[in-house]
Amino acid sequence: MNRPEIVLMLARADNGVIGRDGKLPWHLPADLRRFKMLTQGRPMVMGRKTFESLPGLLDGRRHIVLTHDADWQDEGAEVVHDVEGAIRVANAPVISVIGGAEIFRLFADRADRVELTQVHGDVVGDVTVPPFDPAIWEDVAREDHAAENGRPAYSFVTLRRRM
Repeated sequence: MNRPEIVLMLARADNGVIGRDGKLPWHLPADLRRFKMLTQGRPMVMGRKTFESLPGLLDGRRHIVLTHDADWQDEGAEVVHDVEGAIRVANAPVISVIGGAEIFRLFADRADRVELTQVHGDVVGDVTVPPFDPAIWEDVAREDHAAENGRPAYSFVTLRRRM
């Protein structure tokens, strides 16, 4: 198989926060719909904590869990212990990497694209991801959404690695 396209999928506040107490620190239904649309039918690579934070297995997607714990297993999880193992087990033309922060860091140098929901505002949280360097990543699509119903403003942004 040729090298797969690796896509980082995340929602990130302006101050870098992606999580709080093992959950998303916001509720954006449009972001959840977009996540489903972009990951449907694709293998998703995630860390153990991200897997355990899911409401259950997400239909139509494979759950590849990258963990250091050689004994960890869970129903529906395909367990791997390194990046190469995750790519090999995924064996697909497109791989969605869905978190958390450590998993994003491990895949950052291999990622081809980022599908980012940029949540506008500084959010309290305990997990962060640094900004994407504009010398490496080019903003190729953006769709802005105003704040409404007590939810923050946000933008759907697609970034591609510069050649």
